[in-house]
Amino acid sequence: MSGGVDSAVAAARAAEAGHDVTGIHLALSRNPKSYRSGARGCCTIEDANDARRAADVIGIPFYVWDLSDRFHEDVVEDFMATYAAGRTPNPCLRCNEKIKFAAVLDRALALGFDAVATGHYARLENRPDGVPELHRAVDDGKDQSYVLGVLDERQLRHSLFPLGDTPKSEVREEAARRGLLVADKPDSHDICFVADGDNAGWLREKLGERAPNHGGEIVDDESGEVLGRHGGTYGFTIGQRKGLRIGRPAADGRPRYVLDIEPVSGTVRVGPHERLAVTSIRGEQPRWCGPAPAAGTRLDGPDVTVQLRAHGAEHRAVVAVAEDGMDIELLDPAHGIAPGQAAVVYDGTRVVGSATITAAERARAS
Repeated sequence: MSGGVDSAVAAARAAEAGHDVTGIHLALSRNPKSYRSGARGCCTIEDANDARRAADVIGIPFYVWDLSDRFHEDVVEDFMATYAAGRTPNPCLRCNEKIKFAAVLDRALALGFDAVATGHYARLENRPDGVPELHRAVDDGKDQSYVLGVLDERQLRHSLFPLGDTPKSEVREEAARRGLLVADKPDSHDICFVADGDNAGWLREKLGERAPNHGGEIVDDESGEVLGRHGGTYGFTIGQRKGLRIGRPAADGRPRYVLDIEPVSGTVRVGPHERLAVTSIRGEQPRWCGPAPAAGTRLDGPDVTVQLRAHGAEHRAVVAVAEDGMDIELLDPAHGIAPGQAAVVYDGTRVVGSATITAAERARAS
């Protein structure tokens, strides 16, 4: 129970369905003020109190589990290291993989519980052979199956997502009917451990001299002209337009975007938007939401798509499964794809699996 409306209603529904429910709030920082401040639905003392009050209304036991050390090592440190290496991570996927459905689930099973229920917007369906499948939520605008694409079959067997069949507006109405004071609490946004939402500023403060190269040049990728200097490659992500501070427009008057980041040399390469178009992707460290397809399998049905951002569009694709990952051909080019992001593969509404992007090949210039 994060302290937000979704997990509160999920807990209430699980209890109403007859399950023996215990509410768990995760203390992810030994100094909560160093993470999110304000009522944002994650990581603060306010949120812990909101979760406790919701548990009291529902009538279930409530505990706080301190996972701050594990969270810092598996999520925060990974976030910093990935940015320092010139890649763009998604800490929500890492938190689901390493914390909520690993550390929490393992402890829950050891204590005799059967499953972890969360307020994520996703659905579980069982195949005739009993294997669970992860599917998109009914509410497309709130669907969170992308950030759950790292869950394997074992984790899905011990998971419950009570909100997957309900639009968010109805969840808030239900919370109000149940007397839950979080019914109108704003949704959490951005990254929970970046207090003010300024990722670049947070990374600058935390990384500093730890980055492989904390300064370098901003270079026009077409002409090779040096356009300016920056204070650290960790302040940039591929596809970024704002905050480049290059001082003057391109000769054609069009804006420039970050095309490549070279953390060793400290070079950030920029160019026009059309140079961001990507047609093929290499993904490694695959995670399959069910039995793993054999190496050599091609996923190329009419409903096969790939999603590359948490709230991004789906792209029709052909996926070739390899021993150590997957090679993805995008039938609909994508823009601004960065190593470190996750590629989540769907067949219709079903999540097939995911992989971490290690390389992206741009479309050939016409």
